[in-house]
Amino acid sequence: MMLNNFETDSIFTPEQVLENRGRVAIFIDGSNLFYAALQLGIEIDYTKLLCRLTGGSRLLRSFFYTGVDRTNEKQQGFLLWMRRNGYRVIAKDLVQLPDGSKKANLDVEIAVDMMALVDSYDTAVLVSGDGDLAYAVNSVSYRGVRVEVVSLRSMTSDSLINVSDRYIDLEAIKEDIQKTPRQSYPYRPLSGIGFLEDPRTSDGHLEIQE
Repeated sequence: MMLNNFETDSIFTPEQVLENRGRVAIFIDGSNLFYAALQLGIEIDYTKLLCRLTGGSRLLRSFFYTGVDRTNEKQQGFLLWMRRNGYRVIAKDLVQLPDGSKKANLDVEIAVDMMALVDSYDTAVLVSGDGDLAYAVNSVSYRGVRVEVVSLRSMTSDSLINVSDRYIDLEAIKEDIQKTPRQSYPYRPLSGIGFLEDPRTSDGHLEIQE
């Protein structure tokens, strides 16, 4: 049963849906989330994000996929903080494109991990709007897994929404996952990635925009 229109025509209440999520595995496309946050004009609080996506269910593992510049100490510090605060970081070196920009595509890594762990979780939460992941989502759903897609609607492929069991627009939950004003610091772009001028927030956490 598809639950794409959950808010309006689902036979389940929100409480029932959460109760039936079982073991949850989270797969976050770091680059996609970063650009979605830019569109929303917010900075992500990764502790709040993890809590919101888990939603009180049993968390198997939360993966964070990102391109890296291994010479950048601020980014390495942020990724170390992520590893120590509930995330399994999957990093891939940035590749410079002909136009001078740098990019690291981790669609394959996300798809492989979703399939490899399919017997260990009941619900997959995919934070990405990339339509290239639709085939992987459809494949794990046929293995009995419930798939929730979380992304900004304007950056989300219809093909990905169509194969998911529930779609959540980041616009609808931005108040739950954004940093408070007192935590905000300006960022500057470096090698195509936004880094904060001051990498440490008021609560001691390292921050990056990825």
